[in-house]
Amino acid sequence: MNLKIDEIPQEYFRFRDQKPSANDREKTTISLNFLQDAWRRLRKNKAAVFSLSILAVIITIAFLAPVIAPHNPNKQNIPYANLPPKIPGVNINGLNGQLQMRGEWRDRYAMANVPDGVYFYFGTDEFGRDLFSRALYGTRISLTIAFIAAILDLTIGIVYGLTSAMRGGTVDLFMQRFLEILSGIPSLVLVVLMLLVFEPGITSIILAMVLSSWIPMARIVRAQALKIKSMEYVQAAEALGTSKLKIALTHVLPNISGLVVVRTMFSIPTAIFFETFLSFIGVGMRIPNASIGTLLNGGYKVFRIYSYQMWIPAIILCVIMLAFNLFADGLRDAFDPKMKD
Repeated sequence: MNLKIDEIPQEYFRFRDQKPSANDREKTTISLNFLQDAWRRLRKNKAAVFSLSILAVIITIAFLAPVIAPHNPNKQNIPYANLPPKIPGVNINGLNGQLQMRGEWRDRYAMANVPDGVYFYFGTDEFGRDLFSRALYGTRISLTIAFIAAILDLTIGIVYGLTSAMRGGTVDLFMQRFLEILSGIPSLVLVVLMLLVFEPGITSIILAMVLSSWIPMARIVRAQALKIKSMEYVQAAEALGTSKLKIALTHVLPNISGLVVVRTMFSIPTAIFFETFLSFIGVGMRIPNASIGTLLNGGYKVFRIYSYQMWIPAIILCVIMLAFNLFADGLRDAFDPKMKD
């Protein structure tokens, strides 16, 4: 039944300056781009958001180590060797300067004649060095190595994978056979041999890790680039005379950016663990420089007597690894357009 204009109810009309009602706002759909939609999905993942907060705190504290550290991390003070943790205001055995000796809790700070007001929050090692300061500097070194290695892994992998996919033919065949040769060499053996040849240090560790860690990134980028390369809009761009470089930068790379970011986030904890392992077995960072691996190396030797010297770096490593993996998990779900809310 058709209504005349004068028969339409007045409540169907609203002046333009009148604000929309709550029901109207609920019905309004906001258009989100890819990154905004990914951020919306990520915020719904409580574990990923919490992990991101933990990582932000750890990274901030670690890179402010020169300001926060109360003592010189490499300064030895033999009279204060193997002191247990002591935190102001905490009266819990094991965290108040008390150490169990022959079945009795004794004040190690009083026995070492430590002045009042001097605290070692994580205790000291066998040379009297402050473990809290060494943990701060060690975490900073481990994170620095991991971030630089991940960036180089990202850069080399993207360039190699895109070049192989976009050139195709004989170039692609040769580049993939070269990857297979590198993959056949055990990465751990290659890294250890390289560190034995070159002088140990941050640069040698980074180069040793990057030497083989970029291969999975290159393969992922190539596979995704080949998939996108076969799309109609890419073929149309090629037919219009667009250069392969421009196609790779404007069409291929933006469409695989989500996968690349997720892969990079997963590679960071792997690099941290690899650096820790190398330092632990004695071919990574060398004493007196601190890293999580060197702290674990020193702590496990006295674990049965001074267990805190191993538990503290082990807990730091576990928290960092777990936080990075949970955050990377959340990123993977957020960047996947097929995920359901």
